[in-house]
Amino acid sequence: MKKALLLWMVLSLTWEFTLAQERNVTGTVLSAEDGSILPAVSVVVKGTQRGVVTDSKGTFSIQANAKDVLI
Repeated sequence: MKKALLLWMVLSLTWEFTLAQERNVTGTVLSAEDGSILPAVSVVVKGTQRGVVTDSKGTFSIQANAKDVLI
């Protein structure tokens, strides 16, 4: 029983660390009006000061967790 409980605790902690890992998120910012690319637009992880600016093609790349919201 103690081994099963210990195994469950280790797997639970491992799962939490896996979910909390940041990933590289990429995308393109387009105009809602006409779908044109939007260069030099700020993309920020909500609630943080972590952000990037889109390049001349409207693309960006930023580190974010699965639960993060980009604005």
